[in-house]
Amino acid sequence: MPTTAATAPRARTGGPQGDSPLLEHLLGWTLVLVLAMLLTQTGLV
Repeated sequence: MPTTAATAPRARTGGPQGDSPLLEHLLGWTLVLVLAMLLTQTGLV
């Protein structure tokens, strides 16, 4: 019997229900701050 969409296992996509949303949030803000410092130091902003 073929599996249907309702019974097939769902693939994990790494969306909002990821393993550690706090870690992703902190890493995202760290990237933003590093980019802002880089742009400020090079005089592009």
